[in-house]
Amino acid sequence: MQLLHVLAADPLFNDGVDLGVVLIVALKTLITFAVLMVAVLFMIWYERKLISDMQNRIGPAKAGGRFGVLQSLADGIKLFFKEDLLPERADKRVYRLAPYLSAVPAFLSFAVVPVGGTITIASHETNLQLADPPVGILFLLAMSGISVYGVMLAGWSSGSKYPLLGSVRASAQMVSYEAALGLSIATVVVVAGTLSTHGIAFDQSGAGPGGFLPAWNIIRLGVVPFVIFMIAATAELNRPPFDLVEAEQELVGGFHTEYSSIRFALFFLAEFMNTVTMSAIIVTLFLGGPSGPLLGVLPDWLWPIIWFVLKLMVFLSVYVWFRATLPRLRYDQLMDLGWKVLIPLSLFWLLVIAAVRVESWYAAVAIPVGLAIAFLLSRAMQVGRARVEEKVGQ
Repeated sequence: MQLLHVLAADPLFNDGVDLGVVLIVALKTLITFAVLMVAVLFMIWYERKLISDMQNRIGPAKAGGRFGVLQSLADGIKLFFKEDLLPERADKRVYRLAPYLSAVPAFLSFAVVPVGGTITIASHETNLQLADPPVGILFLLAMSGISVYGVMLAGWSSGSKYPLLGSVRASAQMVSYEAALGLSIATVVVVAGTLSTHGIAFDQSGAGPGGFLPAWNIIRLGVVPFVIFMIAATAELNRPPFDLVEAEQELVGGFHTEYSSIRFALFFLAEFMNTVTMSAIIVTLFLGGPSGPLLGVLPDWLWPIIWFVLKLMVFLSVYVWFRATLPRLRYDQLMDLGWKVLIPLSLFWLLVIAAVRVESWYAAVAIPVGLAIAFLLSRAMQVGRARVEEKVGQ
């Protein structure tokens, strides 16, 4: 009982666990899954329609019934009834497991995102959040690490060279940007003083600098960790301009070339589910989560949900904007950005934030020391890369 209370810091468990608590948890799980699936369907439709409008194409702007809503339904029916192929040289067990390793972590990550305040259900008070473990940030990083295995194993188990190349790219790309992602999250943890996602969102409520700005981490941390996290998260999601693991010009379809039917649909679903989940995480870490003013008219418990959805829509629109406008990077540009720019910059900013947090005058020492470390790290990576290229050339 005590272990359960520690793993899920929700007021629902304050008085122990009974049948009512179990039913409420089951209800929250079903609602979370349903909301996330509806959000994914909306994101697919929204991305197609917005891009078609941006690029002045017909697409869902005209086709697919009213507003193009039937196009996603047609895709789902087509994928459901297509033949499920199994390559002759594939590792059958791993080949079947890989799509689930991509889709399941996206749902588990969304489970620790607070989407609202506190409500009362059948005399039980609970957060509008499926689970609030005290190590929620570490849980998010773990799920981010697991999701790459789906891509890697899908390419390796297919028994084909093009998917294998896609999975090799994925492993290098994920490792490169995971470090910058973790360092940018560390700055948030230093300021908030907690690993709980609910605690981080709650820490950003109220007034911030000057008494009129919000206390969001994007302001308190000086914008830089937010920009680093946004770029690294885009690379983690394999979305444009970092979608090199499925670059059709040289890899056909990348890691999922040999997949069809429902198994391909799971990869397709995982990409958009991860986009929704990562946008929700960005809102939680840097934009105060569901925090916002209570404007009356509507019930107080509803306003946090509205603010969260509005903030979420901003980042979903940004990801669509990226896909519609940015050209794909070369692979060497991708790796250089991760190792030579983002990692040194995120490490430097972490040192500065930590110094300011301990004692403001420490920043006078931390800034030059951090710049020196960042420069030496970047220089060492450049030298290492040059030596590797020299060896390969020989």
